[in-house]
Amino acid sequence: MAPTTAANVGLAARDASGHLSPLTIARRNTGDNDVAIKIMFCGICHSDLHSIKNEWQNAIYPIIPGHEIAGVVTEVGKNVTKFKAGDKVGVGCMVNSCQSCENCNQGFENNCPGIIFTYNSVDRDGTVTYGGYSSMVVVHERFVVRFPEAMPLDKGAPLLCAGITVYSPMKYHGLNVPGMHVGVLGLGGLGHVAVKFGKAFGMKVTVISSSPGKKQEAIERLGADAFVLSKNAKEMQAALGTMDGIINTVSANIPVAPLLGLLKPNGKMILVGLPEKPIEIPPFALVSRNKTLAGSCIGGMADTQEMIDMAAKHGVTADIEVIGADYVNAAMERLAKADVRYRFVIDIGNTLGDCAAAVSE
Repeated sequence: MAPTTAANVGLAARDASGHLSPLTIARRNTGDNDVAIKIMFCGICHSDLHSIKNEWQNAIYPIIPGHEIAGVVTEVGKNVTKFKAGDKVGVGCMVNSCQSCENCNQGFENNCPGIIFTYNSVDRDGTVTYGGYSSMVVVHERFVVRFPEAMPLDKGAPLLCAGITVYSPMKYHGLNVPGMHVGVLGLGGLGHVAVKFGKAFGMKVTVISSSPGKKQEAIERLGADAFVLSKNAKEMQAALGTMDGIINTVSANIPVAPLLGLLKPNGKMILVGLPEKPIEIPPFALVSRNKTLAGSCIGGMADTQEMIDMAAKHGVTADIEVIGADYVNAAMERLAKADVRYRFVIDIGNTLGDCAAAVSE
């Protein structure tokens, strides 16, 4: 497809410094199966910070990050049946796949070998994808999520990454049964959403954290039933063998064996955080009492729609700090220090244009 003639603007990193500044880009024309979206809000995921600084050694500069996109449909292709102009929609971590393999046919596009990520990925037409720190995006309708009327765009945007990242493993590993006991390791962007989904499922939820200051927040603000300070030997001892599963959202390298001890026999720890170094686990920590350590990466499109529908029904949203486009570099510095409760969301619709204009003057 040919690029559009209308110029669009995004916030791009040009090198591993990660500094973001306005960049004029072209988006493709709205194809027969495409949805064109005016971006109103975009969440800032920790993956964005890793990517712009090339910490995963896969950066294709310039990078326009952002895969927690919420906006309004402006145009649809002639074959599009699910959406129309004016609809509230979102786009998460992927914008395309082969759409024909076994994984895609089963609704697990996230497992497709040909997955195309929302940014820093080469699309099927050879162009590099640009993410949601931009004024608009054009996406195949299969990868667009409808926002329920009750779901606000700003607080719902982070669910398109953080939400599906914790919802999918809870669903597929059976950690969504009322009355079961789930531990949430880490109380950040992923963890706080996991607590909310756990309660929406009717489960007992215990937050496990190395930060004693998060106890009151976990219980009083987020609704967790209990809190275990992982550095407190007595609290860890009291919690041994009590949990059916643990959603591990931590991206730091920490000893995993003591945490596996909190699981009941046949319990599961699901890893959704991404530590930089390999994880070391004594074999007996798994073999004894039949423990399972598994991983999970986002989810398919049907599950993503199911997730946001359930979230709207139960009032699950992300706790956010809305920022202007001109604050994004300061936000990245704060994110690197974990100084956010719990997700930055950029007000793209109201501030990106002014930010770009100020730079160009």
